[in-house]
Amino acid sequence: MSLEQTISKEIMEAMKAKNQVRLAALRNAKKYILEAKTAGAAVAELPDADVLKIIAKLAKQGADSAAIFAQQGRQDLADEELAQVAVFEEFLPRKLSAEELEAEVRAIIAEVGAASMKEMGRVMGVASKRLAGRADGKEISAAVRELLS
Repeated sequence: MSLEQTISKEIMEAMKAKNQVRLAALRNAKKYILEAKTAGAAVAELPDADVLKIIAKLAKQGADSAAIFAQQGRQDLADEELAQVAVFEEFLPRKLSAEELEAEVRAIIAEVGAASMKEMGRVMGVASKRLAGRADGKEISAAVRELLS
């Protein structure tokens, strides 16, 4: 079963369970998936990699919004956003720890044969594709910068 089909099934289960937070989060994800399907050439079903990108983007936006709400003293809205982020994170692959990220980046640097900061772009190109969804771009960039300098 594809990720898109899983989300549709989860929407039905959230309706039956009357779980409003989960239902709102999943419907939001479904909306963006439908927009992506109709944006380009009509596609019957979006590949799981594209669905994961959409979900990761929604999770990041929700976390950013929650931080802003918390800064403004609106903890009620922050909690709502964080609850939706928790729903999105169920569908995302497990995040890499700092040690795992460093090991992966070391392997990529060795594979590419990079030795200086001048080759950061080559390393980042490979690393961002290989670690997509498992590490944030800023974390990858920081690790590459640290290991190359």
